[in-house]
Amino acid sequence: MEEYFFQCSYCWEEVSILLDTSITNQTYVEDCEVCCNPLEFNVCFKNGELVNFSVNLVQ
Repeated sequence: MEEYFFQCSYCWEEVSILLDTSITNQTYVEDCEVCCNPLEFNVCFKNGELVNFSVNLVQ
């Protein structure tokens, strides 16, 4: 697991998320821990290194 920090697109607070480095491609929805709005995460790892991280608003 790897902790990653990002800025929430709803409340603009810096929050962290735990990423599972053993899963190559991940897409999932999780609520912001500050404002509780849903965010869609798209994450890609290659050889255990983060190569893509994006967060999209869920509407």
